[in-house]
Amino acid sequence: MALRVGVIGGGQLARMMIAPAVELGIDLRVLAEGEGMSAGLAATAVGDYRDLEAVRAFAADVDVVTFDHEHVPQDVLRRLVADGVVVHPGPDALQFAQDKLVMRARLAELGVPQPDWAAVRTIAELQQFLDAHAGAGVVKTPRGGYDGKGVRVVRGAEEAQDWLDALDEGDALLVEELVPFVRELAQQVARRPSGEIVSYPVVETVQRDGVCAEVIAPAPAAAERLVEVAEGIGRAIAEGLGVTGMLAVELFETDDERILVNELAMRPHNSGHWSQDGAVTGQFEQHLRAVVDLPLGSTAPRAAWSVMVNILGGPVEGTLEERFGAVMAEHPQAKIHTYGKAPRPGRKVGHVNVAGDDLDDAVYVARAAAAHFA
Repeated sequence: MALRVGVIGGGQLARMMIAPAVELGIDLRVLAEGEGMSAGLAATAVGDYRDLEAVRAFAADVDVVTFDHEHVPQDVLRRLVADGVVVHPGPDALQFAQDKLVMRARLAELGVPQPDWAAVRTIAELQQFLDAHAGAGVVKTPRGGYDGKGVRVVRGAEEAQDWLDALDEGDALLVEELVPFVRELAQQVARRPSGEIVSYPVVETVQRDGVCAEVIAPAPAAAERLVEVAEGIGRAIAEGLGVTGMLAVELFETDDERILVNELAMRPHNSGHWSQDGAVTGQFEQHLRAVVDLPLGSTAPRAAWSVMVNILGGPVEGTLEERFGAVMAEHPQAKIHTYGKAPRPGRKVGHVNVAGDDLDDAVYVARAAAAHFA
């Protein structure tokens, strides 16, 4: 009987696990938040991931539970584990991707390089931090933020007054130094329950309006020392937090040559979409291998360069699929991945991958192909 993997969350990450699951002989099942979700092709149930009984009913029919997102509440996850359900990553690890304050405290214990930070509950505490950091900082809501949401650059504590006023008793905001970075990087590793770890090449990510727009693999002009440090950080976090499955570590490269951890994701990640077509083992296959504790695959690049460009928003009129013919005819080397989502300004509705020996050519083709879908 095939292994049954249950994915909680019906977004595009679950959708992109479907093809490698078929190839590996894995029976993939999805608990989708609603009808018509991106991963609807594999959806076997529709239910609220915050509803313990709905999640329990879904988990009862699979061998391993994993995730499309990090939002399943800790009490639900811990009840699953208490029921004997195999969960990867488990709640002890996932808590560090769910709460940025918890993450910062644990990374400090591990000695992982990160920006200066503090938990703040009042205007006075926030202003004190800003005064000690050249009058500026990045304020974040510890839970629930993504793609630039829940993040605010402030130069006066009053700019976060509304967030402070909305805090529940005992809660706090996270404030970090405004890092003088020259670029953003991402390091992905995969770890299986038996302890094997593999690392992908460190990549450069380009953000626009808080959303990942492009990824270049490997990161251009990355010195050997940078590559070693980034990989070491990824491995240290995976082992130190007990991560199982894919881990993405978002990094800053600063103007004084530091590498600092920005955020974590314990699942396949936008920064790894290039690997679908640019690596021997793509991140979605690798995640499935890891959570069912199969030997991990090679992360070696298939070409000198791989470029991923997100399709953001989509066409104002018509569908993405109506544009396929023109894109394929003009850019036959481009690999197109769409998510089955309706176009909407700023929404990630797909991406384009291009791999090749010339970086400038790969960037041009990936951008030109993605532009067809605007």
